Amino acid sequence: MNTMRSPSSGPRRRGRFHWWVLILFGLYGLWYWSSNQHEAAFTGRSQLVDSTLEQEATLGLQAYRQILSQSQLVTDGELPGQVREIARRLTAVGSQVEADLAAARGAKPSIQWDAFDWDVSVIESDQANAFCLPGGKIAVYTGIVPIAQNQDALAAIMGHEIAHALLRHGAERMAQQKLVQLGSMAAGVAVSDMEPQQQRALMAVMGVGAQYGVLLPFSREHESEADEVGLMLAAAACYDPREAIGLWQRMGEASRGQAPPEFMSTHPSGSTRIAHLRELMPRALELGQRYCSGE
Repeated sequence: MNTMRSPSSGPRRRGRFHWWVLILFGLYGLWYWSSNQHEAAFTGRSQLVDSTLEQEATLGLQAYRQILSQSQLVTDGELPGQVREIARRLTAVGSQVEADLAAARGAKPSIQWDAFDWDVSVIESDQANAFCLPGGKIAVYTGIVPIAQNQDALAAIMGHEIAHALLRHGAERMAQQKLVQLGSMAAGVAVSDMEPQQQRALMAVMGVGAQYGVLLPFSREHESEADEVGLMLAAAACYDPREAIGLWQRMGEASRGQAPPEFMSTHPSGSTRIAHLRELMPRALELGQRYCSGE
């Protein structure tokens, strides 16, 4: 009697790592990356975006309405009018600044300005925060006003947030996260035949690698890029860009002891940010002089 067992009926082999799964994901990732490349407005950087401005604006409007429904809005006093005027001036110069920067690198403007329906709200909150969602929905929290101290610094904050929307950073983060999530799924299949302890260890290493090697560096790059474009918008709108230095010094003092090390953070450190702004300042001042010499 033959007692040999067929390979299919034997115990499942453990400890195997399925490299072919990661190879297939790598090929898909290269295709996805190369087929969804766009040129970022203002800077010309290549960015990964797989959605349309209209889709992003719809998501931004939904989020904006939800936030406002859960917030206490400030409608009286001088602050709402001041914030709306800053937003008006920043957005009014946006298309010309984009055109000038594009011409300087031999490119054409790329922003669909009609996809932005600007709206501005002031929210009563102790949070030192502001945002601009895709599609142009802007909110400023009252907690940021004492740190800003003046309209020039507030323009630097709002210019930074508006730049995030114009540069489509939200859409880029969604595309990056999609790729990371697919990679995580592929990694899960690749280690599925390994011992549970090995699976957990490898998945943890891959998760840390994605977080600190991909997502956080991209987030810090977005912040630096928004600092650059926001500074140019503020200068072109005839606000003093030099106030951005004092602003971020005060922001650093307000968050002292709370901010994690730079490599663990979504934002550059205060010193890195200020050094970057100092490098950009001559260009911002030249832009302000060119746009505002008639004032």
